Amino acid sequence: MDLDAIGRWSRHAGVPGMLVGMTGPDSAVRVRNLTKRYGDHQAVAGVDLDIHHGEIFALIGPNGAGKTTCVEILEGYRHRDGGEVEVLGIDPARADAHWKARIGIVLQSTKDFAELTPTEALATFAAYYPSPRPVDEVLELVGLTDKRKTRADQLSGGQRRRLDVALGILGNPELLFLDEPTTGFDPDARRQFWGLIEDLSGLGTTILLTTHYMEEAERLADRVGVIAAGRVVAVDTPTMLGGRGAAEAVVSWRGPSGPEHTATDAPTKVVRELAETFGGEVPELAVSRPTLEDVYLQMIGAAQ
Repeated sequence: MDLDAIGRWSRHAGVPGMLVGMTGPDSAVRVRNLTKRYGDHQAVAGVDLDIHHGEIFALIGPNGAGKTTCVEILEGYRHRDGGEVEVLGIDPARADAHWKARIGIVLQSTKDFAELTPTEALATFAAYYPSPRPVDEVLELVGLTDKRKTRADQLSGGQRRRLDVALGILGNPELLFLDEPTTGFDPDARRQFWGLIEDLSGLGTTILLTTHYMEEAERLADRVGVIAAGRVVAVDTPTMLGGRGAAEAVVSWRGPSGPEHTATDAPTKVVRELAETFGGEVPELAVSRPTLEDVYLQMIGAAQ
């Protein structure tokens, strides 16, 4: 078993205690001028970030941009060099067991307890929490009731990922960290997993998600933060990030001489005029705006 991974889960054991924090009533996470250096490499270079209670927040960025370091600092797993950090009103660097029981962590990949069934794994980890959810309730929530007696190494990739989430929510966390939760999933399994995350959000859980899938961020996130070169370069809703909502639309069609297109801020007018010109249906008509991936690539390119 991966003892390091188990350590990250077991640190959530509950001993009552409280540290007074300064996080606002609407902020589950507050970060100001966060910095972290590894030797000569500045991994995090002054990050500012706010995540609201109850929202799904997606943190996206290229490999090496500082995502993992930021998240591990928020989890209390890694020390920072400078800046202010508050998670659920408490500095993770000074957090006690009571605070640790209020968060849940789903690592990018785990291969632990392969010989245990979901029921056995959940019952084992439930001992680390002061008030864990009932095992049967968790199994039902993540859709593993029918697999409760199947060994973990016999589960499919999607089912195993559901078990990872089950362990992450076992302590009934207020804040759940999801690190690349659907890496390696086929499209159908990914969409099923999205439904699970939406269900958890509907229960009031705040979720911080890291992902490389733009479709995933657009589907799940209330807001998206883009991190590049150790800095958060933009935060907005998926539809408005990078000015997407105000960007010109591109209307394309096939004309008498071949493909044609025009950029416009009044696409409906253009389509209406084309319909009149063609006397009805417009051949190969399409209307598009910049995708989330388009603006993401533009942002990280400018930051590097």
